[in-house]
Amino acid sequence: MLRNFRPALRITLVFWLLTAVIYPLVLFVIGQLVFPFQANGSLLTDAQGTVVGSQLIGQPFQSDRYFWGRPSAIAYATDPADRQTGISGNQHLGPTNPQLRDRIAAEARRLQAAGLSSIPSDLLYSSASGLDPHISSAAAQAQVARVAAARQRSPEVIAELVECYRDRRVFGLIGGTGINVLQLNRALDLPQPSTSQICPKL
Repeated sequence: MLRNFRPALRITLVFWLLTAVIYPLVLFVIGQLVFPFQANGSLLTDAQGTVVGSQLIGQPFQSDRYFWGRPSAIAYATDPADRQTGISGNQHLGPTNPQLRDRIAAEARRLQAAGLSSIPSDLLYSSASGLDPHISSAAAQAQVARVAAARQRSPEVIAELVECYRDRRVFGLIGGTGINVLQLNRALDLPQPSTSQICPKL
């Protein structure tokens, strides 16, 4: 039995070293050297270098000066206790649940009061994760007039900014064409931007 135990122990230790130490360490080093932005959370900063959020996680915006994202059943985990636990998810309310109907009706009234006559569905329904950072192009275009009026800017300039921050499909096939709300709102806070600032993808 002892003769069989020793090889088994050695194999266990070797595989533990490979899978629990060497493999994670190699991935960590590759991530830091090749993809440091993504590996460290895809964090976005303002002009002063202060972190304002991650482009992978949505956050609530209430001011008329900003584009609003999708509603979130967990309010994008902005409560300090939620941030510590990393909470995510949805309420999973069925279509006949009165709580869901009431929430959607209240959201629709709020958006209509803000001047949105046609409301895209992603401004009414939360995502499954409750953390979606994107909205559709239609949802962004529906808010252009409101944001332009609040900032006393030309709607054409705001619409151009929206188009510049629309995600493109990789190879024309992979990915969506949504708009990252945090990135778009971050660009809005630039001083009266030049063409290169308005559309950094050009």
